[in-house]
Amino acid sequence: MDFSVPKVMGIINATPDSFYDGGKNVDVSKALKTVNAMLVDGANIIDVGGYSTKPNASEVSLEEERRRVIPLISSLIREFPDLVISIDTFRSEVAHEAVESGASLINDVSGGNLDDKMFHTVSKLAVPYILMHMRGTPATMQSLSSYHHLIKDVVLELSEKIKKLRSLQINDIIIDPGFGFAKTLDQNYEMLNNLSYFKVLECPLLVGVSRKSMIYRLLGTEAKEALNGTTALNMAALMNGANILRVHDVKEAIETVKIFNKLKN
Repeated sequence: MDFSVPKVMGIINATPDSFYDGGKNVDVSKALKTVNAMLVDGANIIDVGGYSTKPNASEVSLEEERRRVIPLISSLIREFPDLVISIDTFRSEVAHEAVESGASLINDVSGGNLDDKMFHTVSKLAVPYILMHMRGTPATMQSLSSYHHLIKDVVLELSEKIKKLRSLQINDIIIDPGFGFAKTLDQNYEMLNNLSYFKVLECPLLVGVSRKSMIYRLLGTEAKEALNGTTALNMAALMNGANILRVHDVKEAIETVKIFNKLKN
């Protein structure tokens, strides 16, 4: 995939409790319609997840997560054979089965912290890996936002994992700084404002700020009213070096990329 032009990743949460669109795409037929609309709008990648990782999210069993995502991925591949699917999971077993069912890359919000078999699974499957920065678990991460120097600390923690991934011959690595994960509201904005610093890692950068609390808490609204703020931050991310935007609203993100490209050129 050529990242000289930024790409857009559409979010499909096959969960009943996601912070914004929980329950919308639990049914496979509804999810297929949502994906079709995203592809019409220009999505390059579809990110399928079956485990909500919002703060204090309820735990989901392995079998339940598998039930939510594997049939959906199989259906998506049947309907859209050339679709690039990312499996959003921190469990190596789910990742392995998802790739066997047609997923093209693995998006691990825990950066390997929650499953010590994940890195070896990615190596065995030989697929691209999205390495996100997070501390602790979804239930504890908000209490782990103390840093000596935010940007340097996050980059260092990511670089140590990149070294381990490289040692396992995992070459296609995408970096996600982890907005909202073990970061305070102010830290999220500091990180976005210094996003270009992450280029030192020499990996494509994914930014996922879509409708997150860093937007609606600042503006005193709710997630459903955070599209305008999302668009503003997506443009800031692109101006600071983002290669992939992970979003709920594909049409608006594609328009943002088009305007960014016009400004750039």
